[in-house]
Amino acid sequence: MSAPFYYKLTNGFRITVRPTFLADQSAPEQRQFVFAYFVRIENVRARAAQLLSRRWHIHDDVGEDTEVVGDGVVGEQPHIAPGGVHEYQSFCVLKGPGGYMEGEYFFAADDGKRFACEIPRFILDGHSL
Repeated sequence: MSAPFYYKLTNGFRITVRPTFLADQSAPEQRQFVFAYFVRIENVRARAAQLLSRRWHIHDDVGEDTEVVGDGVVGEQPHIAPGGVHEYQSFCVLKGPGGYMEGEYFFAADDGKRFACEIPRFILDGHSL
């Protein structure tokens, strides 16, 4: 069975996320549930833009909410041409076996205009233990 994927198109960027539970890296007895997520950022607009920063909202099903704000993605601030794609992977650790993530990427177009693109809400499910 393949992992589910989630996508959203806003302001000319299609954001696709595919999360997966990493059972072999998790330690449920220590309340550590590890998830990887693979992100594809595709520019379907007519103009290039640079991804400047991101804001993540992480909800853990034990009731913990965390906001993560920072520059770029995994140390990069990619400039994405029309038709271009930037892909990366990252991970998060939850205290419970499930939750969700969602957020925004913040871009600057080549003409200096700034805009945001939504990162779709995606489900983190490690209940299969």
